[in-house]
Amino acid sequence: MSETVEIRKGLAGVTVDRTAVSHVNVESNSLLYRGYPVQELAATTSFEEVVHLLWYGDLPTAEELDRFRAAERKHRALDAHLMDVIDGLSRTAHPMDVVRTAVSVIGADDPDVADQDPETVLRKALVLYAKLPAVVAHVQRRRRGLAPVPPRDDLGYAANFLWMTFGDEPDEVVRQAFDVSMTLYAEHSFNASTFTARVVASTLSDYHSAIVAAVGALKGSLHGGANEAVMHTFDEIGTAANVVPWLDTALADKRKIMGFGHRVYKRGDSRVPTMQAALDSLVAHEDRPDVAELATTLETEFVERKGIYPNLDYPSGPAYHLIGFDTELFTPIFVASRIAGWTAHVQEQYADNALIRPLSAYDGVGERHVAGYVPDAAAVAAATRREEQAG
Repeated sequence: MSETVEIRKGLAGVTVDRTAVSHVNVESNSLLYRGYPVQELAATTSFEEVVHLLWYGDLPTAEELDRFRAAERKHRALDAHLMDVIDGLSRTAHPMDVVRTAVSVIGADDPDVADQDPETVLRKALVLYAKLPAVVAHVQRRRRGLAPVPPRDDLGYAANFLWMTFGDEPDEVVRQAFDVSMTLYAEHSFNASTFTARVVASTLSDYHSAIVAAVGALKGSLHGGANEAVMHTFDEIGTAANVVPWLDTALADKRKIMGFGHRVYKRGDSRVPTMQAALDSLVAHEDRPDVAELATTLETEFVERKGIYPNLDYPSGPAYHLIGFDTELFTPIFVASRIAGWTAHVQEQYADNALIRPLSAYDGVGERHVAGYVPDAAAVAAATRREEQAG
């Protein structure tokens, strides 16, 4: 083809739309949710308050927060139909496949499936936000041969999530670390899964279809699956003493070391120090200095050799491990958090919609014809007349 176009693989550096939901302030290297630095939100607010901020544009007043929490708690339990669907899936299915299916079932059962009115979308989002912890918790317990634990309406979002997963009220250190992780994962501008949700929403498909598509995008190891990959790396290395020879071999084999680097951050992921502090608190609480030693040794060696810094997945992987989650549950937890950001972006897309339909540069073979094909004379004449009228 003679046409010359600039190709930006992966849409790197391409600005496709505006958003008021979040962005990274390059000067402060901070991720901002509706203008607030996420590290400040993690230190001073609950995940429920952050969800309200992302959906409604502002942090809630005490009264608004009470109403929001009360509304969420009404929808925590899974109905019998959804439980039957989940229990009908193979226990060996990846938890992300179960979550994707559960979201689809919840959408199919919604009485207003095609309604894109803003209030209706928020109602759907609230139900999904409330039920996802029960879905994730049931998946882990089912994998372990344990009966589901019903939700409690006297516990906050993070505490109830952990209660349904483990059957015990969490210690405050654990609850706080988990809540912090949920806030840090809640939103991150036009990442792959969020953009996927917006593409689907741009076709004027329904809310749940957009979320199902986002779940599929998040499953990939280059996106949400990276926190699982970090823990698999730790398991493979074993102890801090094995880091150097393991890394020598991995780099010689040109393996991608997950948990390091980020397309947006050039001076390190601004969320890492907050999550690292949460991990440190869990290490102390569980008396697991071996985990900290392994993580620190690998980070130090990798940064010295490659000059690439950890992203949020690096400390969150071992943190979720210390809390007690199966490694395959790390990305479903991400879903339960990122539903906040996905919903805000789907709302934004519906409010000022344009179908997302990029172009491509063709580099295949030139036009050719099937042997023996004879064009229809009438069709050719009609096409000629249309060209003449247009010209």
